[in-house]
Amino acid sequence: MIQTDASINPGNSGGPLLDSGGFLIGVNTMIFSKTGSSAGIGFAVPVSTVRRIVPQIIEFGHAKRAGLGVHVRSDQDAARFGLRGVIVLEVNPGSSAERAGIRGLQYTDRGTPTIGDVIVGINEHEVKNYDDLFNALDRYSENDKVTVKVLRDHKTIELEVELMTVR
Repeated sequence: MIQTDASINPGNSGGPLLDSGGFLIGVNTMIFSKTGSSAGIGFAVPVSTVRRIVPQIIEFGHAKRAGLGVHVRSDQDAARFGLRGVIVLEVNPGSSAERAGIRGLQYTDRGTPTIGDVIVGINEHEVKNYDDLFNALDRYSENDKVTVKVLRDHKTIELEVELMTVR
């Protein structure tokens, strides 16, 4: 997202965000306002994202995103455990993550849940939180192969994953 001070009011979200030369740099999308009025911080989707996503929406009816096939815990949960990275909660059956051996929550013999894998990198991109993971994966497409670095049992291991389309 691009933060902007352009006025965004009911009815004009979705309008162009232009630079001083009249070139399109984004599409005004939303405003964050503590009061509910039109005063606040505006956000626009960068034109590079629009150029990539709009053709997908036209062709498929939705954006196609590359992913691992996992569900993750919140950044707050990772911080609570003193971890930097993204905790894998669950791995989808049949997913690329499952085939690569990524692990979600594990359970002890007594049924106590323990942390499985914590994603800390995608190729050369460090992953400290969910936004880092999203941005790293956003660089790739379905069927691309990436090296996923996970923290498992206090050791960093690397797993090769072929990305799949996720919604």
